[in-house]
Amino acid sequence: MGPMGKQSPSSLPVPTGGSCLLLLFCLRLGASCPQSCQCPDHAGAVAVHCSGRGLQEIPKDIPTDAVLLKLDANKIARIPNGAFQHLNQLRELDLSQNAIETIGPAAFSGLAGGLRLLDLSHNRIRRIPKDALGKLSAKIRLSHNPLHCECALQEALWELKLDPDSVDEIACHTSVQEEYVGKPLIQALDSGVSFCSVHHKTTDVAMLVTMFGWFAMVITYVVYYVRQNQEDARRHLEYLKSLPSTPVSKDPISPAP
Repeated sequence: MGPMGKQSPSSLPVPTGGSCLLLLFCLRLGASCPQSCQCPDHAGAVAVHCSGRGLQEIPKDIPTDAVLLKLDANKIARIPNGAFQHLNQLRELDLSQNAIETIGPAAFSGLAGGLRLLDLSHNRIRRIPKDALGKLSAKIRLSHNPLHCECALQEALWELKLDPDSVDEIACHTSVQEEYVGKPLIQALDSGVSFCSVHHKTTDVAMLVTMFGWFAMVITYVVYYVRQNQEDARRHLEYLKSLPSTPVSKDPISPAP
């Protein structure tokens, strides 16, 4: 024991190999791994593998330091708002080969700055949620989805950074223009097709039909009003004709005596 009761550096307890392993084990427990998933750690980068686990929703206990999250080949049907908001270190998110139909407008909040790849291929997405995907800087895979080619889809694609390796596999499952059903969407857009012009034409036609309907109603009312007045005038004339006429005397009126 040194002066003032202080321990010398040589007398401080040195952790043994067993205690170091225990400490690392306890620290690893702090970053929990979803049940039935695997969370290998490679040089400090945590990858969460939940592929083909029969999951029907996004796990809640994903480690916050995950950089790779694989949720492919499951049965996930919807992505709620804020599903990944605590994963600000995530770089790659694989949601392919699920049954996703609905994506919340804030489903990917918290991922805008760091995410590099988002795989949504092989799902059941019909319409692109522009509010959910428009703020991402990641490459997005949307191939093999039953997309409905319309103006809203075309406008959404203008704001997305599509993965060039799979962009040619995005096709129109249904379309406002029947001739593009089953054809690659990018090929149609590159040829100069605008699904928005079809939308505007449809709107113009609807407005014309509505205006014509109002015009027809006004004309019908005017014709009815005129005919009704003519009928009333005819009846009034017949009534006047039916009145007895008063004979007029031809003798001059003699003055009173």
